[in-house]
Amino acid sequence: MSTDHIRYDILIETALREVVHQAMGKVVQNGLPGEHHFYISFLTKHPGVEIPDYLIEKYPEEMTIVLQHQFFGLTVDEEGFTVMLSFNNVRERLIIPFAAITTFADPSVNFALQFQNIPSSGEDGETEEPKAESGETSLPPKEEEKRGEVISLDKFRKK
Repeated sequence: MSTDHIRYDILIETALREVVHQAMGKVVQNGLPGEHHFYISFLTKHPGVEIPDYLIEKYPEEMTIVLQHQFFGLTVDEEGFTVMLSFNNVRERLIIPFAAITTFADPSVNFALQFQNIPSSGEDGETEEPKAESGETSLPPKEEEKRGEVISLDKFRKK
């Protein structure tokens, strides 16, 4: 098999992270419409993540937050988002870069994106960037990387 010099995996991940960016931007402008709500998992020690130390101690690798009823001051920029959430009745500010997100889901419409690091070396010896996968709200188990698979967007459309 030949080497992917175009790096489609990176192009796809960038496009899917832009979906997260745009969805959250709509919430900043209009609030959460209908039953929409977000489950967002992220790497707590990823560069640029700013959360209280006690949350890093409790969630040393990954943490999931829910944006539904009680979140405050959501702002979104090109790099990520900032939000205030209550933990034990104390409001805390979280800063989360889009690159730190491992899962983004909106269960109200059965939509989910899973971003995962699949370490492997290319011909140039560099480690590949994280790969994005899309799936149902109940996220599938991690499988070996599949190359050259065409995924129909029809399976994500409401019928």
